Amino acid sequence: MRIPKSPVHFCLSLFSPPDFHFSRPFLPRIPFHLAKRHAFHAAGSNPLHDSYTMDKGLGAGIGDIISHFQNSSCSDGVQEPCIWASPGGACKIDIGKQIFCNRSLNMKNIVAVGFDMDYTLAQYKPETFESLAYDGTVRKLVYDLGYPEELLEWSFDWKYMVRGLVLDKKRGNILKMDRHKYVKVAYHGFREMSKEEKVEAYGNTLRRDAFDEPDYALIDTLFSLAEAYLFAQLVDFMDNNPGKVSKSTDYVRMYKDVRAAVDLCHRDGTLKQMVAKDPKTYINEDRSIVPMLKMLRESGRSTFLVTNSLWDYTTIVMNFLCGLHTLDGGITRNSDWLQYFDVVITGSAKPGFFHEDNRANLFQVEPESGMLLNTDNGTPMPQVGDISPGLLLKEKNGTCRIFQGGSVGHLHKLLSIESSSQVLYVGDHIYGDILRSKKVLGWRTMLVVPELEREVELLWELRDLRKKLHLLRNERDLIEDQIHHLKWSLKSEGIDVDEQRKMCTRMDDLEYQSDKARLSHQEAQRECHQKFHKVWGQLMKTGYQNSRFAHQVERFACLYTSQVSNLSLYSPDKYYRPSEDFMPHEFDIIPL
Repeated sequence: MRIPKSPVHFCLSLFSPPDFHFSRPFLPRIPFHLAKRHAFHAAGSNPLHDSYTMDKGLGAGIGDIISHFQNSSCSDGVQEPCIWASPGGACKIDIGKQIFCNRSLNMKNIVAVGFDMDYTLAQYKPETFESLAYDGTVRKLVYDLGYPEELLEWSFDWKYMVRGLVLDKKRGNILKMDRHKYVKVAYHGFREMSKEEKVEAYGNTLRRDAFDEPDYALIDTLFSLAEAYLFAQLVDFMDNNPGKVSKSTDYVRMYKDVRAAVDLCHRDGTLKQMVAKDPKTYINEDRSIVPMLKMLRESGRSTFLVTNSLWDYTTIVMNFLCGLHTLDGGITRNSDWLQYFDVVITGSAKPGFFHEDNRANLFQVEPESGMLLNTDNGTPMPQVGDISPGLLLKEKNGTCRIFQGGSVGHLHKLLSIESSSQVLYVGDHIYGDILRSKKVLGWRTMLVVPELEREVELLWELRDLRKKLHLLRNERDLIEDQIHHLKWSLKSEGIDVDEQRKMCTRMDDLEYQSDKARLSHQEAQRECHQKFHKVWGQLMKTGYQNSRFAHQVERFACLYTSQVSNLSLYSPDKYYRPSEDFMPHEFDIIPL
């Protein structure tokens, strides 16, 4: 267990003195020994057709404050980002924008910083993009896979599902589990499963389930939320309308059909065509991306982009993110964004890209036409016929080189990487970006978790409730210990009748207190759970344990943060240090 020595994303006010208060959510940097001493931080309707509105639950406080440290106004009134390298930089950072460290990382040892594009540099708006993906998938199910047309009347609640869930394909269940893979929250479709049902399905086995493919599907990307929601809708639909679904269709078949429909949406270009027509509707603007990239390059580091998207879509999205903004709010379209990268690899087919034994061919992309040119492991090969003058000019000037396919071995050669630990890669996908690059290659990794910003704000707001939970849990333990001691004493010989009567009366009183404390504790737990999410609770916790998702973040991400541009708020030479690890037996020994 890790206790922070500086502000982090979870609240430790459980251990703070009751009379210790702060008037604002930003706290000064304090010496480590003081931080340890005080241990504080800166920090139903029918779901087939309707959706509920999630209450953000943010009152006055950190969620309502726009830090003056983060932005400065230029002469035309447009908010310009304030980065570490700017005159107003090196200031306190909003807790929701901090970078959190699992493993020590000295940026001075990093020679190349790489980025994924989708959901990393490009943060899609779930209310528009995920809804677009959902609608397209439903249409494919109806018109291509023969599902009933009434599915077209369904709607999508983009706030219902969260990352870190597991789909049980055979049973039609959706699970949230802790880091030990114990199922804590479970739904069959949209119906919450009872404790007895959970035990029957997942607790009465002689061999622990691994909860992996092929029987389970892991919901670890934001893009998977729409298909998880649709799967839950189909489970309820089949249970309630058995005659409207083919008898040969079971839950496994339905999940395969959903995945096939999603793939059809990608293959026919439906989603990307819509985004390309109006990027602003589907992608969040982040004007800190260009200053961040400039700062990294000016610090002497190479920068690269590795994305599974092809060149035609990549250049549209990156142009939107990095292009010049016109007076009417539009974006100038050109390839100037390439100046911020040394190498761009499109169509990379991650995670296979990260295997060094991958023998995929590497093609150079001619940016004007999108034409693919043969290379010899990245070195241009003589072309038959005319050679593009534009390509020769770019190679001569030594600017960004654009490729498609290939493998990590090609990338290391292109960037002259001598050791894999010299690379920091930033992505959003635990398995597609972080696990493979960390576990297989030994790259340093940073995971982007957009949900983190709201989660840490809520942790600050709910610090008193979490303290109450801690006290209630201790009270239950104390009462239960007294009950156990009385029961043991009643077994002893030589106790007279009057003493037994007194002990039984005391037992009844303690049992009443125990029930009362248990109900209060459960109610407080439920209240805390629903503040984060009415169905699934806190992203990084399941009860008192780290969630399965949090466990993956801790195992494979050296750093994690809410958005990629948070890198711009820190020195490019910063030494990121983790907080000290603590085990349970140390809490009462080492003063916190």
